[in-house]
Amino acid sequence: MEIALEVSGTAEDSYELRQWLRGDPELRPAVVPLVPASPAPGSMGGFGAVIELLFQPGGLTVTLAAGVMAWLQTRRGSQTVTITKPDGTQVVVTSQGVRGLTPQSSGELALEVARALEEPARQTSDPENP
Repeated sequence: MEIALEVSGTAEDSYELRQWLRGDPELRPAVVPLVPASPAPGSMGGFGAVIELLFQPGGLTVTLAAGVMAWLQTRRGSQTVTITKPDGTQVVVTSQGVRGLTPQSSGELALEVARALEEPARQTSDPENP
């Protein structure tokens, strides 16, 4: 499974999160080289670079979620990490949302984020082809 992370801010912010994740021996092999992010149509950018990770099914999603939250807790100001699954499902975690959480609350939130990442792609029914 390929997971993409985008950090609001600069390419340096993305690089710092990438280095943070590579500091975890379990995540290090999953982190692939940085890829420049494409700005949204009509915008001048706003995101740094995309951090891509490759996991085996049922892999290190809790470790990833905990790592992202721990990194956000160390940041000053407001930052957002958008985690995107291959099916386009996104999970957004903000520094304001995790700052000040107790270790227990952080663990519970990491489990919630991991569950969201592990959920199978949602099938939408086509009324014309049930």
